[in-house]
Amino acid sequence: MLWILLFTLFVLAWLLLVSSKWLWWKAGLLSLLMVALSLWWTIDQLSGDGLNAATLYHLGADMEGAGVSDFKRVIAGSIALLLVSLLPLALARVKRWQRPAHGKSWFTGFAGVWLLAVFISPLFSDGQRLYYQLRPVDFAQIAPEYQVPVQPLQRPRNIVWIYGESLERTYLDEKAFPGLMPNLSRLAARSLDVRGLDSPEGSGWTIAGLVASMCGVPLTTAHGDENSMGRMGNFLPRAVCLGDYLKQQGYTNHYLGGADGQFAGKGQFLASHGFDEVHDLDWFKQQKKIGRIHYSAWGVHDDVLLDTAYRRFEQLSRAGTPFMLTTLTMDTHHPAGHLPVACKNERYESKLGNIGLLNALKCSDRLISQLVARIQASPHGKDTLIVVSSDHLAMPNDLSHVLASQERENLLLFVGDGIEPRQLQVEDATTLDSGATLLSLLDPGIQRIGFGRSLLDPQRPASASVAARRDNGRDYPKYLSFARSLWLGEPTRELRIDDGNQVVVGVQHVQPPVLLEYDKDWALKSVYLENTSRQFEQADKDSTLAYVDRCTAFEDGSADGDWCALLVNREDGIKLYRDDQLRGGIQVDAPLDAFAGPRPSVRQAHMITAKGRRTRAGQYMLQLVASTQPQRGFWIEAVSSQRQVVLAQQWVQPDASGRINVSFGLDHEVDDLEVRAWLNHAEKLAVDTFALVPSRRQPRG
Repeated sequence: MLWILLFTLFVLAWLLLVSSKWLWWKAGLLSLLMVALSLWWTIDQLSGDGLNAATLYHLGADMEGAGVSDFKRVIAGSIALLLVSLLPLALARVKRWQRPAHGKSWFTGFAGVWLLAVFISPLFSDGQRLYYQLRPVDFAQIAPEYQVPVQPLQRPRNIVWIYGESLERTYLDEKAFPGLMPNLSRLAARSLDVRGLDSPEGSGWTIAGLVASMCGVPLTTAHGDENSMGRMGNFLPRAVCLGDYLKQQGYTNHYLGGADGQFAGKGQFLASHGFDEVHDLDWFKQQKKIGRIHYSAWGVHDDVLLDTAYRRFEQLSRAGTPFMLTTLTMDTHHPAGHLPVACKNERYESKLGNIGLLNALKCSDRLISQLVARIQASPHGKDTLIVVSSDHLAMPNDLSHVLASQERENLLLFVGDGIEPRQLQVEDATTLDSGATLLSLLDPGIQRIGFGRSLLDPQRPASASVAARRDNGRDYPKYLSFARSLWLGEPTRELRIDDGNQVVVGVQHVQPPVLLEYDKDWALKSVYLENTSRQFEQADKDSTLAYVDRCTAFEDGSADGDWCALLVNREDGIKLYRDDQLRGGIQVDAPLDAFAGPRPSVRQAHMITAKGRRTRAGQYMLQLVASTQPQRGFWIEAVSSQRQVVLAQQWVQPDASGRINVSFGLDHEVDDLEVRAWLNHAEKLAVDTFALVPSRRQPRG
């Protein structure tokens, strides 16, 4: 298929030059296609699976903490491809290559080949896949399969769960990687070694792997807006996960990870689901004895992490309360891995050559096995159940060409007193079943959590894992749709603002601005959290819309920090609810006032400063020079305290100079001063210069 795609691109380039008819249209379309393919290549290098649910998730989640420096080659390749993508536009400017116009037939041929290229490209197949996975699906038929354990544990045992970053079981294959992981291979021989474990859609990246294994559900973002993670107040509030259940049983739950816990919402997930303690990169940085040599681009190296995990295990064991200690390694992260100080001389001799990831894997084999051995040798080891697993299958890395020819499977080992060492070959099983299997080892009477089913149950009923593996996953979107509902619960027709200035939607608390779209039966179709002003104007005219933001979004004369909700329905009804009404709660199905004409345009706040800045108390003059500004008046404002306090606001009438001055005073230091402009989606503001100048003059207004 790749060669066919390359051939169609060559034909398109020929059709571009063979005729000058609509030359710039052809050049633009070809460049657009090549840019899209270049971006797809970049995404595929990161995800290993093109444009998928992981991509959408990370677009919306907090990316702070990602080891961007590890992907220099991918970034360089992406820049090179984007430059090549602009060549058709450059060719269109070379007059000596242009041929006389030959009529519409050449352009028709170009358009046909262009559509063929799109159809055979991964852009079409990935788009089609995402459509089937994310489209609204009635999940009522499979909802009863979602199970929450309630019975008490008969024999609480301490749990240590060690997640190996991308440490799939394929690396234990002696034929493909002889002698790479001897320690984990020996550990597998004396463990319950689960074989054939797959990663279904919604579990193939770190946070999704944690959610799948601990909650028994795939990870999908909130219904209708895949770029929503950073704006949701609670992480899967309707899900009951392993940490929630164990906490009910008297356990304490503890997490140790070397990476930034804010990355992709990992810390938020753990804190929302029963974890009493989440120690991540920030916590390690506070331990003054850890030198810079023990950090990589992603965070703390595994030797420090796993030593800390053992010390924490000893402390928790002496406390006498049952606990689950979870740790997640990092040094085997794609694409090339990292070597900690404890493994600086670790080398794996291979015919594949000196590949850094192989050395990192060999190191991880030793460090994880040493931790397991130390726990088992401890006086508290007999009462501890140890889990060693991969968080997900490996993403594109320096060994992808070897892994491509292997039978890929996740690692899942259970080690502990009373657990019979054996290989458990399973069919139609995924990481969704890991948590349920762990619970059944603690108590054989507990076989299910979420959609997960114990792999030890010989009569294991079909659920999400079977649906994901059979019939090309035809029924699996029902489980994805149900998982999306766990973000909001059962939304009511009431809308309100809580004391934290967040919009309450069902059981979820969402930071405004937010656009809610209801169908004719008052079911919540979509929750939009990005580009809300554009979504408002482009929404289905047969839907009822509820748009919540500062009143400034709707009124030119509003210069305060109050919240408003604008409701518009399919019967040309409209009503603006104000702050006091929203705090008491409004009914979205209440009658609205009639209006004539098109739906009104709304404004949305656009950041002028790159990020919030710490600013001392005092008097200031905000000075801007705009090269491009809207044709009508607009608000410029300075805000603080997570966008909840308006420090200064000025109505600006566009003029030729483009100069804007706003004066204001601060009574106290502000950690996150931001400067924003209120514009609708079609308006542009380009700021050439920006300065915040201390001033002794009294502020205006």
